[in-house]
Amino acid sequence: MSSLKKWCARQSAPLLLIGVCLGVMVFLSIQTQSFFSLKNVVNILEANSYRLILACGMMCIISAGAIDLSVGSILSFSAVCAAAAMKAGAPVWISILLALGLGGAMGAANGLLIHATRINALIITLATSFLYRGMSLIVTQGIPITKLPQSFRSFGYGDILGMESGVTMSFVVVLLLIPIFYWMRWGTYLTALGGNPEALKRSGVPTGRYRVSVFILMGVLSALAGIVVTARLNSAEANAGLNMEMDAICAVIMGGTTLHGGSGNLLGTVIAVFLMGLIRNGLTIMSVSSYYQQFITGAMLLCAVVIAELRERSRRIG
Repeated sequence: MSSLKKWCARQSAPLLLIGVCLGVMVFLSIQTQSFFSLKNVVNILEANSYRLILACGMMCIISAGAIDLSVGSILSFSAVCAAAAMKAGAPVWISILLALGLGGAMGAANGLLIHATRINALIITLATSFLYRGMSLIVTQGIPITKLPQSFRSFGYGDILGMESGVTMSFVVVLLLIPIFYWMRWGTYLTALGGNPEALKRSGVPTGRYRVSVFILMGVLSALAGIVVTARLNSAEANAGLNMEMDAICAVIMGGTTLHGGSGNLLGTVIAVFLMGLIRNGLTIMSVSSYYQQFITGAMLLCAVVIAELRERSRRIG
């Protein structure tokens, strides 16, 4: 019984989010009859698959006591380069590997800059977000790259294991992160890096290596999300991924991951992404303006940050 209470205490944020999800679903089902249709449920999963991929990477970043504001720009540049390669005649699989490699390289650059300069990750990734976005604009000259090969578009609308490709890939990312983050040394050191980096360094652990590795992971996942988005839209453009880092951060904080690092909650992050998708979908069905949707996302992020900070303070006092 005591172990159950401890588990419930640790998972208070996900349990609360589940309750909120149920309340939102009941409200939206009353407001519109089409909400619970199979087509709409599938649409919610498809529309939020790339957001879930980004949020998983951001959960690891924040757990390590850092933050990454460049994920939307990495998504854009990786996708643009992959699309340009395909238009130049490169095979689809080569173009995808190019995008993933570029994403990892940009993530590594973020991590190395942060480790070498000791400048706050917020400042470094804010600067690189403008840098990578500018690189996307240079490659495209502001013109979207369209009419991509049909075999590439299957990454957006094709089926893998009976589900839409993007949904399947997002689920695979979650399933792979569970053992890596919770059961392997990498995840243990990552949370220790966010909780007490000096103690971790004194114990002989190469903190720089782990800090760079989590940014590489974030870069690769950003590129993967970019592939999914580009394949779905059949278009790669420099403005893709704008503000997606805010959605990812909001989901991570709402999911119960400590803002200051030292712990991570993958289950809560997944549920938070689904909740945000529910709200976004419900507002669209109810014909609410996208301006209000942006306002609501900002309000949710503000509330999540305040609640997370209050929860952390009460934990320290207790």
